[in-house]
Amino acid sequence: MHAVTAVRPPTTAAGPGTPPGPTPRRVRAPRWLDLRLVLGVLLVLGSVLLGARVVGAADATVPVWAVVDDLAAGSELTAADLVPVDVRLDDAAKAYVSTDTRPEGWTLGRAVQEGELLPRSALEEPVGLVHLALPVQSGYVPPSLERGQLVDVYAVADPDAGVAMAEGSDVTLVVSHAPVQDISGRSEGVLSAATTAVQVVVAVAAEDAPDVLAAVGGRPLVVVVHESVDADGESESGARTGVAGSTGIPAGPTG
Repeated sequence: MHAVTAVRPPTTAAGPGTPPGPTPRRVRAPRWLDLRLVLGVLLVLGSVLLGARVVGAADATVPVWAVVDDLAAGSELTAADLVPVDVRLDDAAKAYVSTDTRPEGWTLGRAVQEGELLPRSALEEPVGLVHLALPVQSGYVPPSLERGQLVDVYAVADPDAGVAMAEGSDVTLVVSHAPVQDISGRSEGVLSAATTAVQVVVAVAAEDAPDVLAAVGGRPLVVVVHESVDADGESESGARTGVAGSTGIPAGPTG
């Protein structure tokens, strides 16, 4: 038997009944200057610049000093009186003391309030003032007495010591509207007593110190605290004595 090999005839590209395929289009090279691409890039750049400007304007703050507590005129600044804060002041920044400056040791020429930014105009060189330490019995010092407050100090007659005073002179004003620079010796708790000595340091003019000491004359002292550190805003009733429940100056210590 002879082997028979089947041969398949070649197929044609398109028969009579086959639809023609799509005509291929020539791919164009990309155009780098396409208008939509340019507009998109410009929008992105504009957004970036605008965002940087907004962020930069919001962060345009400067560090300056603010005071921690109310301080009367004549108070000598210490590091504990100041705290750095970041604020936006623009052109007004030069009117306040920046944290690049250390104002410790300078004296306040006017009263400043708690939280107030420290103005340059309020600083004065400590000329002509001295610190005078006055021993006061704790019973004659208000518990709320703090550094920077304005006080009056009175010397009173001491009948226990046999101090003879002329009629009407048993109470003498020895210091008026003096800022408190420091307080030491104050004790609290069950061991505290009304006769415990508290040292109240006040700032007075150097030429007035001898007169103050002469007016004290070894007599007991009473501290009266003004409600405001601003001497110009004081009212006649804006002071309190160091004796609890008292509305006037006592004639002497109760011991």
